[in-house]
Order: sequence, then structure tokens, then C-alpha cells
Amino acid sequence: MQRLLIRRARVLCPAQKLDKVADLYVDQGRIEALGDLDTPADMTIDGRGWIVCPGLIDMHVHLREPGKEEEETILSGSQAAVASGITTLACMPNTEPAVDNEASAEFVVLQGERAGLANVLPIGAITKRREGRELAEIGQLVRGGAVAFSDDGECVQNADVMRRALEYTRMFDKPVISHCEDKNLSGHGVMHAGKVSTILGLGGMPAAAEEIMVSRDTILAKMTDGLLHIAHASSAGSVEMIRRAKAAGVRVTAEVTPHHLSLTDECVRTFDSNYKMNPPLRTAADIAALIEGLKDGTIDAIASDHAPHAPEEKDVEFSYAPFGVIGMESELAVLIKVLVETGKLTWLQLIEKLTVAPARILRLKKGTLAVGADADITVIDPTKKWTINPNEFRSKSRNCPFAGWEVTGKTVATIVGGEIKYSEIPPERLLS
Repeated sequence: MQRLLIRRARVLCPAQKLDKVADLYVDQGRIEALGDLDTPADMTIDGRGWIVCPGLIDMHVHLREPGKEEEETILSGSQAAVASGITTLACMPNTEPAVDNEASAEFVVLQGERAGLANVLPIGAITKRREGRELAEIGQLVRGGAVAFSDDGECVQNADVMRRALEYTRMFDKPVISHCEDKNLSGHGVMHAGKVSTILGLGGMPAAAEEIMVSRDTILAKMTDGLLHIAHASSAGSVEMIRRAKAAGVRVTAEVTPHHLSLTDECVRTFDSNYKMNPPLRTAADIAALIEGLKDGTIDAIASDHAPHAPEEKDVEFSYAPFGVIGMESELAVLIKVLVETGKLTWLQLIEKLTVAPARILRLKKGTLAVGADADITVIDPTKKWTINPNEFRSKSRNCPFAGWEVTGKTVATIVGGEIKYSEIPPERLLS
């Protein structure tokens, strides 16, 4: 394992509240030193003008394996991850079959190790077959490597089952990740219920369908003292409920996606199915509330909700297309454009939402550049201009809502466990 020295980069480590120009030294897969260094190394990288931060953590991705390998595999998803600066990803259990037992969780871990790129962590199903009726074998899933539990793609409609899940997972100090959707309200809707859906004649999914379940689950989390995480919050009402629950001492965290921070239901006027996701794109007022939630800490993390689909699945009428868009390979650049360049968040705040915050939620010893920590590192060129082109992605799918966006900022190197897993470093930047 080589010794690596990155010189004179802007080092951002929110876990240490660190933002300074420094050298970073890696040896034996760990951070060995940070500061003004004169240390011999096997490889030295000129980091001037670049950002060095803890490896990005995406706590909400769908890798489709097993069952739908034509859409994505753990290998192709890992390739997409490291090309995006993501060193750790947690994958949802809505595979075929679902990740609802110890062997299936072990399979995800094994496939991630075989890929040999990012750290791949399984999220176990809350209920058997994700049917919402009977709890999965929680303890066995933890033994198999599960870091959290979710029926994502489905909401546990039965309040007593959700209560039991929060109680049982508390014994293992694992969060329950809730996809909040009252199916009785969202029904067969395909987009946000509002003015645009009425004009287009498309079935609507009201924000209340999400907010009712956010309210229910925060009440249950208070009742059980369980760990609750709200996946892909999308409405102003949800943000306010999470804010009030936190103020009341409920152990609740939340995430938001890049598409819910940057796109509205107005996009659906094109009938492009790459704007179809669940929860749906909502309004500009909802975006403003989500950003305010990020700023004041109500929303803890940002996750891609990377949901690949084959082209033939999406290339149909809007109503018949499946929900979901890919997000890993566009995530960082989109967030820079809509949050950093607009002054909504600082670089340090953005990196916090992508590193130490998801690590804290999932109870991972990741997300820091502290001496002794795993050398999971992302190197970013904040001035790199490029155009988002899904045809160049490592992912096997192309259902990206950001195609054609002109963006600034790109990952130039991804280091996992001290090894460079992805690099766009120009030869002149390699000093030895």
C-alpha cells in the first residue's frame, strides 16, 4: 500500500471544523498527518487550487442487484460512485428478492468487496418482502452487515408494524429509514398535485400524502425513542414537522435529494419521464423551505436517491413510466450550482451534508480526515467546467434529469482506504 502526499490543497473537514490550505499524508490506508509537511512519499500530488475533503457518503442508492442487473449492478454502481467522489454508499433493499435476510445482506457486502471500489453497505428491509406486514429478521440482517432498515419504494402503512420496527432496531442502534407516503392519498398519482397537474390532466400526489406519514412516524419515534430517518423529504410541511420534532427531542434525522433542491413540477410540462420520481417534484416554495432546512440543520444530509431504469422502461408515456432518476454522477456538480454558487451554503456546509452527517446517521466511523481515520478522500477541482452528459456515465442507466446542464466543479480523484480508485489527475500534477 503506497504512501501518498497531497500538497497545498484546500482541506475541508467539517467533522473538525477545518478549512485551510495544508498538506495531507496517507500511509497504510490511514490519515497519518495533516499540516505543513516534508514527508517522503511514493506519490505526491500537487493539490493547489483543489479541494480535499473526506470521501463523500451517499446513504440512499438503488443498485438493483440481485434481480435487475440490466439496470445496474453493484459493480457498475460502484464505478459510478467513485467517478463521483463517493467512497461509501448504502444501497436500498428493494431488489428482487428483497434484502430481508442475513444471506441477502451478506451477498451485497460480498459483491461490494468483489467490485473493490467503494465501500458498499446494505440497508435491510423493515418487513419481509417489503410487504409491510411482518418484521424482517432484524438481528440476523445486522449480523449480515445491514447498517439501517427501510422498505424504501414502499411505506409501512401499518402504524403498529412501524412502531415495532422502531422498538426492535433501537436495540441494535440502527436507524429506520422511512419512505413517507400515505398510499390512500397518493393513489395512482404520477406527479405533484397542484396547478400543473390539473393543467396537464395527470394524476396528482399531494404533499399531504408525505406529511401525514412524517407526522405519524415522528410521533412513533417519540413514543418508542427509536432512531427515525426521513428519506427524500420534499415538502415545506415535512420540513416544519421535522423541525418541530427535533425541537421536542425526538431522535429524527432527514435527507433531501439534489433533484428536489433544483427542479419543480413545472418541468413535467415537457412530459419527459426523467422528471418522474417519488416523491414527485414539487414547487419553488417547497425548494425554498428545503434549503432553509439545510441551512438551519433541520435536514441533516443530502443523498442522491440514485434509481436507475432501463431506457425502454422510461421511453413510454409519462403515466406508465416507473418512478426514479439516476443521481450519483451529477450530484456534486448540481449541488455546487444550486447551493454553493448561489450562496445558499458554504463549501464547508455542503461537504458536511455529504460526509460527516450521513456517517453520523448510519453510525459509521467515516466522514473525517482526522489523524488515524480511514483514508477515504475526495479531491475536487472547483473550477472545472463541464456539461452533464448521461451517455458518458459509468452507470448502466441514462435516466438523468440534468442532461445538458453546464456546471462547474468535478471530482478529479477518489481515494478509498488509501488507494486511488478513480483519477482524472493531469500528469503534470503528479510530482513523483
